[in-house]
Amino acid sequence: MLPWKRVLRPLAALLLTAAVAVVPAATTAQAAETAAAPSSGWNDYSCKPSAAHPRPVVLVHGTFANSVDNWLGLAPYLKGRGYCVFSLDYGQLPGVPFFHALGPIDKSAEQLSAYVDKVLAATGAAEADLVGHSQGGMMPRYYLKFLGGAGKVNALVGIAPNNHGTTLSGLTNLLPYFPGAEDLLSAATPALAQQVVGSDFMTRLNAGGDTVPGVRYTVIATKYDEVVTPWRTQFLTGPDVKNVLIQDLCAVDISEHALIGITDRIAFHEVANALDPAHARPTTCASVFS
Repeated sequence: MLPWKRVLRPLAALLLTAAVAVVPAATTAQAAETAAAPSSGWNDYSCKPSAAHPRPVVLVHGTFANSVDNWLGLAPYLKGRGYCVFSLDYGQLPGVPFFHALGPIDKSAEQLSAYVDKVLAATGAAEADLVGHSQGGMMPRYYLKFLGGAGKVNALVGIAPNNHGTTLSGLTNLLPYFPGAEDLLSAATPALAQQVVGSDFMTRLNAGGDTVPGVRYTVIATKYDEVVTPWRTQFLTGPDVKNVLIQDLCAVDISEHALIGITDRIAFHEVANALDPAHARPTTCASVFS
């Protein structure tokens, strides 16, 4: 093998990894915040849902993120509005701290299933609402479709979810030109390979329709998404689906893939509307102050 080919094989996987890794890794101090969360009401297993908000909200982080970093903005936002809020870590690889959601997505869905059961048992609620960012907005669909989650979930809200696979702005189209790159990617980080458009996982997930009966779906997307591309592939088709382009609500919102899930209070306002549609208020650029 020519020397340049030996270099390009891992380089292709590295480029794909770098393109998806838009959420910063947790520091040791940040990871410790998970244990301290009950003091602020986040991951407080003594929290009992109110009549106004009768279902706990489970936050599902994205690729390369974790249960703390991804939700430093949205978790307090929802908690301040009276929700019982929980978040989990999933998809950990052996020996890889802080960077999660890299393992096989079907196994991550099993972790989500167990976590939802834990939250429902602690809160006494019959159903939960799920809010996920990126992979976290898509992975729960496997839980709903194949693991019996539809009977335990009222709504799934996906923020920039990778629902039909991504080309990473065309980057994945380069993989066939680098022999072995796809195999390397699958072996090292299965969840990344599974999220490529046309993967076996994506084909199975979407076969027979995007949705399952009994669950309300909301997708919140940004046209500036540089990770899940084309951005329109994030939208779902089926009954009880609401697809939202954030720029239709506020034309000057320039959030891209990471920011729409981490800091965008306009997107947060639309999440709140999706969780409580009976009391929804119009989302505008002024929602950043609400």
